[in-house]
Amino acid sequence: MRLNEWINKKFVQSISNQIENKDEALLETQKAIKLSVITQFFPPDYAPTGQLIEELVKQLGLQEVNVEVFTSQPGYAFQSQNAPAVEWIDRVRVQRSRTAQLWSGRIRGKAVNGVLYTLRAFLYLLRAWRRSNILLVTTAPPFLPIIGYLAYLLFKLPYVCILYDLYPDIAIALGVVSKRSWLASLWHTVNKQIWLKASGIVVLSPAMKEKIVSHCPQVAGKVAVIHSWANPDAIVPIPKEENWFAHEYGLVNKFTVLYSGNMGRCHDIDTMLEAAKQLQDEPIQFVCIGGGAKREELIKEVNELGLKNFTFLPYQDKQVLPYSLTACDLSLVSVDSITEGLVVPSKFYSALASGRPLAVICSKSSYLREMVAKGNCGGTFENGDGEGLAQFIRFLSRDPQVGQRMGDAGRQYLRSHFTPKVIAQQYLRVLQRAVSTNETMTVSQSNVK
Repeated sequence: MRLNEWINKKFVQSISNQIENKDEALLETQKAIKLSVITQFFPPDYAPTGQLIEELVKQLGLQEVNVEVFTSQPGYAFQSQNAPAVEWIDRVRVQRSRTAQLWSGRIRGKAVNGVLYTLRAFLYLLRAWRRSNILLVTTAPPFLPIIGYLAYLLFKLPYVCILYDLYPDIAIALGVVSKRSWLASLWHTVNKQIWLKASGIVVLSPAMKEKIVSHCPQVAGKVAVIHSWANPDAIVPIPKEENWFAHEYGLVNKFTVLYSGNMGRCHDIDTMLEAAKQLQDEPIQFVCIGGGAKREELIKEVNELGLKNFTFLPYQDKQVLPYSLTACDLSLVSVDSITEGLVVPSKFYSALASGRPLAVICSKSSYLREMVAKGNCGGTFENGDGEGLAQFIRFLSRDPQVGQRMGDAGRQYLRSHFTPKVIAQQYLRVLQRAVSTNETMTVSQSNVK
């Protein structure tokens, strides 16, 4: 054997051994993860954050991660306001607090419920911290990451934060809190301490990462952008002619534009209304499913204008979603310009799964524009461009084959990038890194002593 061949063989063998050792180390870390997930919302609640967490922990359980969820009794469920205090869902242990749900439909009531749940979560932490070697805390409610910070201070327990929404930025953007108020200043200060001590931070879009880093540049290296997702095996395209939901609400023979989800202060409803006004004399129906602060305002305006092309329905049970989400010809997603980069609409991903084209209302700088372009799955419209949205709807209503191609492309885009299995692997890497880093620090500190 020539010398060069021998050297190359040894080099390749060395690299191969390193990769194998790294894979074995990751596998051992994966098996060693004992994860506590703290989130106020979890099924049977229909809150999207809870449903996403349920799918995530199930996937992590399948990856041999030991998972325990601490959550609250349901406040937004269809069939029951009570769920078992302790139950096993697949391989995941779920424990629920006794916190009451007070005035759940009001902002003040939601805040009180959030505080009560956070106190319960702290008591849970005091009793159960030895069962875990890492925490995963969400921003449901917004101040819940404080629990992770306390876990680190008291027990040196590492934690990872999932930032679904950025507070107090949202409250400031909506005019609820003044940018120069003591509350905003305190909230920013607390956030920085939480982020600095966190072993990992997960945000849902590149724009959210930019916001975090602008507030606290020191954490740039620990912020991971991990998108939301939808399950394409649970939401499967159903032709309207075969869809009982479309038949029940008379949508089979009308081009249907669907807005499904929260119609809150962070969403642009006015642009949809303007498009509906321009299309009121055409066989096009707007269906709004869900709730939120702007829902009643929209219903009032529709009635005052005498529009007949709107149907309003409440939130639908999880078992109904595969039918309600596919009882349309176009899915509508919107983000208000003032909250761009502060919130991420999870409905975007379920709309992709439905196999229907999307119309996304957002600002020029929104990451959603890039995603729609990459997926070739619909059109994007600036806030206030009701005329452009109306023209797009009219175009698709006259050429259904174009909509079919967009819907197929969007579903394929989801299957490639945003399924529970794909996203769970990304979360798993963040958790592995956090646990490994913490173990290394612990060993180093022991050696110093």
